[in-house]
Amino acid sequence: MIIDLHTHSAVSDGTQPPADVVRRAHDAGVGVLALTDHDTVAGHAEAARALPPGMTLVRGMELSCRLGGHSVHLLAYLFDAGEPRLAAERERIRDDRAHRARGMVRRLGELGAPVTWERVARITGDSVPGRPHIARALVEAGVVATVEDAFTPEWIGAGGRAYVDRYALDPVRAVRLVRAAGGVPVLAHPRAGRRGYGVPDEAIAGLAGAGLAGVETDHPDHAPADRAALRALASDLNLFVTGASDDHGELTGHRLGCETTAPEAYEALCAQATGAAPDVR
Repeated sequence: MIIDLHTHSAVSDGTQPPADVVRRAHDAGVGVLALTDHDTVAGHAEAARALPPGMTLVRGMELSCRLGGHSVHLLAYLFDAGEPRLAAERERIRDDRAHRARGMVRRLGELGAPVTWERVARITGDSVPGRPHIARALVEAGVVATVEDAFTPEWIGAGGRAYVDRYALDPVRAVRLVRAAGGVPVLAHPRAGRRGYGVPDEAIAGLAGAGLAGVETDHPDHAPADRAALRALASDLNLFVTGASDDHGELTGHRLGCETTAPEAYEALCAQATGAAPDVR
């Protein structure tokens, strides 16, 4: 069975609606799919309704965190979406994303880039605005050739001319919030070097002490040597390892199922969850 535990829909920064993500995953042979949009659970109901017979949905999200001034992402699975403390943090992060996006659009205008908030809002639709939406607006406006070209110091890359910082959780606090909501926290792509930062081993050990359950090891942005090192570290820390596509639709080349989680790791994840159960059709 193909188990893909990290995907995105148009509810955050993917390019397809949740139902389309489910259908594409099924066509790709995925049997267990986690929908993990950024800081929101808004796509779960639509994804669950779209499940074909024999397919399982794991409700999750990717929480925005910050460690030592660097962005860190935490995957949260099978938590109680109504738990008030975690729900309040989701809302605060989402609200700040909107303020941040408007701030970056203002800075782009000051730099002479013909990107308007109306253009970004059209691309964003009903989802929460983020840098990928602004990057797509820069492509549409002819400022850059590709979305990747927008994520540079010249434009909206971390510390770039139009970059605006935003609210994010301390990862230790995020792990504890997810656990308190009955969920299972897994560190996302900790060695994704192209993102400009790798989470140090000692930081991962600290998160394990706070209740981290697993580490996303098999990810498209992880080199073979980093995968091996993460597996060894996870074994030392008694963490399970996961694999996932981190698919964003057109933005990542429709790669659902390109990286997978072993069945025993998926079983370990489900065994730790008390906040919710997978949706099974």
